[in-house]
Amino acid sequence: MPNWGGGNKCSACRGTVYHAEEVQCDGKSFHKCCFLCMVCRKGLDSTTVSIHDQEIYCKSCYGKKYGPKGYGYGQGAGTLNMDRGERLGIKPEETQTHKPTTNPNPSKFAQKFGGSDKCARCGDSVYAAEKIMGAGKPWHKNCFRCAKCGKSLESTTQTEKDGEIYCKACYAKNFGPKGFGYGQGAGALVHAQ
Repeated sequence: MPNWGGGNKCSACRGTVYHAEEVQCDGKSFHKCCFLCMVCRKGLDSTTVSIHDQEIYCKSCYGKKYGPKGYGYGQGAGTLNMDRGERLGIKPEETQTHKPTTNPNPSKFAQKFGGSDKCARCGDSVYAAEKIMGAGKPWHKNCFRCAKCGKSLESTTQTEKDGEIYCKACYAKNFGPKGFGYGQGAGALVHAQ
């Protein structure tokens, strides 16, 4: 017997969805006004929806909750804010404090033939896509920092001493020449007399 005047049930509110207001997604029906992101409640359409375990999200919230994490996975200007995803149930990682070089396996032979290269700073595996060479050792891009001040370095801005890397300013301050005329100012002259 035909169902006169009825319609499918909305997957969000469980109310009846009539044909004129129906949006279908993944075999389910929604009211146009109920077809919203589960997190930010933005209205969705076929180009902005992402589905995960029967739940619908906008691309941005889906990426924050289920997308890849780590360096290089930014999402445009949205990554410039301080939103770390707590409202999505994501626990923020603790920020790492700067650690001096602690490579447990400094042998080039062991690094070469004992699996992937190990980062000279943290000792974790360094894969080709993220590897930076400095002082003859592999580093993660995030670990390629001055041993004194923690400033991020590039191959052109780093200096090396005893297997450790430094920014040019810290290297000059700690290992460069000392005295009047070498960045010590007039105070060095007064103290020298």
